[in-house]
Amino acid sequence: MLAALQGRIQLFSAELQEEKLRLIQSFAWISAAIFAGAMALAFASLTFVYSMNGYARLAALAGLTLLYAGGFIAIVVMFRRHLARQPRPFADTLDELTTDRSCFRPKN
Repeated sequence: MLAALQGRIQLFSAELQEEKLRLIQSFAWISAAIFAGAMALAFASLTFVYSMNGYARLAALAGLTLLYAGGFIAIVVMFRRHLARQPRPFADTLDELTTDRSCFRPKN
């Protein structure tokens, strides 16, 4: 019984470490999305301000705005895919506990 409990605690510890790494990855994705969104907003504002002065300046700023906006959209789409592929937190521990519970049930 003690060995089974120790095994479950070790499994829980390993899954907790995995969840920590997933959380760090999620923060990295969110940071990248915020950065790209902020850049898109900044260049959209600059495009509006400089739209009164000459066509070449407007085209360059519009191109940069589209580039950053496209990057933002790509990051958001990739982040959603990343989240969809993640397993349920502590799934292995829950499965093992279910197996353990079935072993300790009295048999009829």
